Amino acid sequence: MSTKQNVLICDDQVTIRSSLGESLRDEGFVVREAEDGATAIAAVRKEVPDLVLLDLKLPDSTGVEVLRELRESGVDVPVILMTAYGDTPTAVEAMKLGAYDFVAKPYSLAEMKAKVHGALKARGRERSAAREEVSKSGGLYLEMLKSTPGLAKVAETVEQVGRSRAGNQASVLITGESGCGKEIVSRAIHEVSHPGAAFMEINCAAVPDTLLESELFGHEKGAFTDAKNAKEGLFELAGQGTIFLDEIGEMGVTLQSRLLRVIESRTFRRVGGKREKEVRARIVAATNRELQRAIHEGLFRNDLYFRLQVIEIHVPPLRERPDDVAVLAQAFVDVFNRELGLECAPLSPKMGEILQSYPWPGNVRELKNLMRRIMILEEPTEILPHHLPDHVQRGRNPRVAGQSEVDRIGRELLPMAEVERIHLLHTLEATNNNKSKAARILGISRQTLREKLKAYEANAGGDQSDTE
Repeated sequence: MSTKQNVLICDDQVTIRSSLGESLRDEGFVVREAEDGATAIAAVRKEVPDLVLLDLKLPDSTGVEVLRELRESGVDVPVILMTAYGDTPTAVEAMKLGAYDFVAKPYSLAEMKAKVHGALKARGRERSAAREEVSKSGGLYLEMLKSTPGLAKVAETVEQVGRSRAGNQASVLITGESGCGKEIVSRAIHEVSHPGAAFMEINCAAVPDTLLESELFGHEKGAFTDAKNAKEGLFELAGQGTIFLDEIGEMGVTLQSRLLRVIESRTFRRVGGKREKEVRARIVAATNRELQRAIHEGLFRNDLYFRLQVIEIHVPPLRERPDDVAVLAQAFVDVFNRELGLECAPLSPKMGEILQSYPWPGNVRELKNLMRRIMILEEPTEILPHHLPDHVQRGRNPRVAGQSEVDRIGRELLPMAEVERIHLLHTLEATNNNKSKAARILGISRQTLREKLKAYEANAGGDQSDTE
C-alpha cells in the first residue's frame, strides 16, 4: 500500500486506537485518531482520509450518526463500522448509508488489516472504472477542446487544473462572450478532475435570487411559506464533484455575500437550517460580463471576484478563431449522428469554407443549434450548402445592424418597429454583444431584450437560443 494512504480511527477506547493504529502504521499507512464523533468529523473536514474505521458506540453520538453526517457533507470515503454489540438492524442501516463493511468486536488485527486492504482495493477499482467510463466516451469535452486549434492553450490549462494537488479547493472562473463554449470548458474540467462524480449546474440569471439561494443551498421544512418538505441544494447534490455557476455576474449582491462565506469556510447551511454542512465540490463559475466594470459599478463584490478567480480561463469568441468552426461543426455532426441514429457523412471542405465565412454572433451555441436543427429536420446523408439558412450562406450577421441600416433612420420614413429594431441591434453591436449592458442602455430588462432578439431571429430565419 502507498505510504500516503490515510486512515482515520474513531474509537473512545485508547487501547484499541493504539494497537490498531500501530498495526496499520507498520503496514505503511498514515494513521490519525479521534476519540469521539465530533473530533472525527472535524478531522475529516480538515483532511479527507482514504478510509474511516468507526466505532458504533461513541461518547457523544453513534457511528451511524457520524456516518450520516459524513454522507450529508458529501464525503464518500469507505467506512468500516466496528461494534461489540452485533446489532443486525444497525448494520442494515449502516449499509444503507453506504458503509463498506461491519466488523464485530473482538476482532483479530489480521482480520481488520484484511478488511482495510479490501476496502481500499475496492475504492481503487471504483475510481478506475469511472476513469475507464470517461475513456470510453472519448473524454468528449476535453477532446473537443484539444481538437480546436484556437482552444489548445485552454485545453492545456484544463488538464493542469485536473492534475492539481489543490483539487476541489481551487475555484475556477471562466470568462467569455455568451455561447462561446464556457460550459464545454467547465465540463472538460469536471471530466479530468472527477470522472464518475456529479456535475451540477445552474444559470444564475435564469433564477430569481429568492429562489436561487434555496436551489444552491437547499432548505429545511418550514423555512418559508412553500417549503413543505426539506430539500437538498446543489452544493449537497454535487458531493465531491463539480458545481457550475453559470452567469455568476447576474447574481445579486446579497447572495454574493453568502457565496463568498461558503467559498472561504467550505461550509454552508440550508435555508432555515442550523447545521453546518461541508462543501466538497469544486466551484466553477462563468460569466460574459466584465466583472471589473461590475465591481466599479457596485454590482459585484471585489472579494468574491478574487475568490472565484484562483484559476481564470478566458474563452475567445468563435469569430476570433475561424479555424475552429469546421472542426466544431464536424464534432457536433458526430455527436448528433450518435444521438439521432443517423449516418451523416463528414463535412466537405466547401462546407467548411462557407461556415468559416460567417461571423457566428451566437458563437459555439449558434453553430451547435444550427447543426442540430439541420440533422433533426433534414436527416441528411450529407450536409450541403442548401441546408444552411441564407444569412449563413451569404456570411451576413442578421442580428447586428450595419452603419448603412442606422443611416436609414435619417434617410427614410420608417415604421416605429423598424426604428426600434435598428436602434436595438446597433446598441447590441456597440456593446460588443453584451446583452446586460445593452439592456441597461436601452432602459429595458434583459428578458425583454431576449424576447425582441428572438422575434427578430424568427423573422430572419435564425436559430440562436440565448441561455448563457
